[in-house]
Amino acid sequence: MKSRRLFFACWPDDGVRQAIIQRRGLIEGLSRRRLPDHNLHLTLLFLGNQPADQLVPIQTLADKISANHFDFWLDRFGWFPGARVAWLGADAPPAAVQLVGDLSTAMAGLGLKFDRRPFHPHITLFRQVKARPTLSTCPPLRWPIREFALIESIPSRPYQVLRTWCVS
Repeated sequence: MKSRRLFFACWPDDGVRQAIIQRRGLIEGLSRRRLPDHNLHLTLLFLGNQPADQLVPIQTLADKISANHFDFWLDRFGWFPGARVAWLGADAPPAAVQLVGDLSTAMAGLGLKFDRRPFHPHITLFRQVKARPTLSTCPPLRWPIREFALIESIPSRPYQVLRTWCVS
């Protein structure tokens, strides 16, 4: 059976994307595996490989989620040693935590198996960072979240936004 690699994310507009790219420049050189500009995003819920026939039910349940708008304040660089990634992150505002919880509950209701790690809002900037980096400070970036998206990851292609939902 065909599967699709899916995740829910906040997808930046061009202005926010450029501001993220500028901040990434402050820690340039950590790795040659820089996330491509067109793939920069903040994952809300990673679903991983799901049967292709679940795409419509996933979207239908997401249609039923009502979320309030919120802001991320991207204000720190960090590093996940196990995954060997450097990131730009933020605290999780209550409305974001609620949205992630609602998405998680809805997807579990479909019987989907997915990543249930705690929500840690971040944008991956570099992969394969070999050693603990010395990270500079980061000027805060306000990112108003007015929508979230369902994204598909296809190897060696840009991430594809399949659908977006507005938050009020």
